[in-house]
Amino acid sequence: HFHTSAHLEALPAAAVWLVLKPLQKLTAIILGRSIRKWWVDLPARRRHLFREWAWQRRWHLATLAGVAMVMVSLLLLTHLDESPVTGRTRLLVFSRESYMELAALTSEMYMEEFAELLLPVTDVRHQVVERVVQHLAQRNKDVPEVSNVSWSVHVVQSPTVNAFVLPNGEVFMFTGMLENVTDVHQLTIILGHEMAHALLGHSAEQASLSHILDLLSLLLLSAIWALCPRDSLALLGQWVQSKLSQLMFSRPYSRRLEAEADQVGLQLAAKACADVRAGPVFWQQMEIRDRLSGELSLPEWLSTHPSHRNRVAQLDRLIPQVQKH
Repeated sequence: HFHTSAHLEALPAAAVWLVLKPLQKLTAIILGRSIRKWWVDLPARRRHLFREWAWQRRWHLATLAGVAMVMVSLLLLTHLDESPVTGRTRLLVFSRESYMELAALTSEMYMEEFAELLLPVTDVRHQVVERVVQHLAQRNKDVPEVSNVSWSVHVVQSPTVNAFVLPNGEVFMFTGMLENVTDVHQLTIILGHEMAHALLGHSAEQASLSHILDLLSLLLLSAIWALCPRDSLALLGQWVQSKLSQLMFSRPYSRRLEAEADQVGLQLAAKACADVRAGPVFWQQMEIRDRLSGELSLPEWLSTHPSHRNRVAQLDRLIPQVQKH
């Protein structure tokens, strides 16, 4: 599977959030557990009085909750953004400037990590990838998010079957991926897909969703530890909450972004005069490869990526559209 162009760790504000995340989670657990202990230690009469107080003021409390929800909704509305190319409305908590800044830092980290594995620019494999990337950029220069970026290629000597592009245009291609590509058309479609992630700002979009889900999970976490009578049940509830969040929100959203990158990437490749029919062929090859290698493939609903079969079906549907243009 491919990574999206930039990992969540590649965003400045998101990186700070990730550093603080364990501490925030611990604080939420301690808060919830403290509330539970306070409630358990209350005399029965005090508990009864507290319930009566809350019931008598239920409409006031409901109004306060409603006002809070409206304020949060208005705040989120101010962070709505239109996705390039597709025009899709999405939530962006982090600015383009902030994630571009840390994308540069992330590329430095990768350059350090892969320092001993990078192919020289004289290597024919590097030159092929370089030519394809520059050709894609040249033929799609009418897209501001393509023309405003300086695309730079790095080919990593590694059996990993992967490629990714950071938001600042740093392209990382692994030789393991090149070994699974049969022609320049497939390579163009793969690179188009990864460049699409970058120009669409998918890394910032995923980080924004993660940020909102983390805030909501902190509230749920406190409630779970406050309401569950025992720590063992609270731990189970915490695990269930985490898995449901992944299965219901994070992973479906990731698959949606992958499908969008497939669509836009195919458009980029078509404008670069690639044979777009090579796209579904590549994913059919990947499906056969996985079967022959005995590699266990997760059901799509457990994965961050669409299944190979669904990717083939989607690309087959898109081919007539992109060929018209």
